[in-house]
Amino acid sequence: MSEYSSSADKVLATARAMNASGINRGSAGNVSARISGGFIITPTGMAYDACTADDMVEVGADGAVSPRAQRLPSSEWRFHRDIYAAKPAAGAVVHTHSPFATALACQELGVPAFHYMVARFGGGDVRCAPYATFGSQELSDAIIGALDDRCACLMAHHGMVVFGRDADQALALAVELEGLCEQYWRVLQLGEAKLLDVAEMDRVIAKFATYGQQGDLPDGQRDVKPAA
Repeated sequence: MSEYSSSADKVLATARAMNASGINRGSAGNVSARISGGFIITPTGMAYDACTADDMVEVGADGAVSPRAQRLPSSEWRFHRDIYAAKPAAGAVVHTHSPFATALACQELGVPAFHYMVARFGGGDVRCAPYATFGSQELSDAIIGALDDRCACLMAHHGMVVFGRDADQALALAVELEGLCEQYWRVLQLGEAKLLDVAEMDRVIAKFATYGQQGDLPDGQRDVKPAA
């Protein structure tokens, strides 16, 4: 299977999974995956359940749509292109209008260090990029700024965007971020959020450097028996 075909299949499957998970509805969000010389992205304005892999659109790193494309790319292709250019670690991008992330974004709120898992996204908070018209270069520039040392941000009056090493990780991070946004929204119903301090968040960020990586157990831990 060609790189285009395998990536197109994965992009479509991820877009459908994004909607099935409840973090997106209809054709509002979009998904892309990096390929040699550019990326594959979902088409503009099409229901993902009605799409086939052939409807996924190949876009070059220069923003040019491949001659073999059968559809127009998502109107948000610019920030996908710019994320791949700015973030070598980005293998896939997921953008959603998930309910709680969008609610916070519509109040121009980011997600502060109310919970240690905020560090999962690269720093002591998840920023909210300033508002700009969808599909514009101004929006892309705002997103790239908000993603400095981060793998996710909210987008004022719009939604969220997350990148990962591949489509599976990007989707998992998007689901995780929406969960944190829901938790933070609920905390705000109780009053002013109590935040972890910078020193603690720095410790957590350092621990996340090896989070989820399987390897040898630390000395002395291999023989520890689980509690009955």
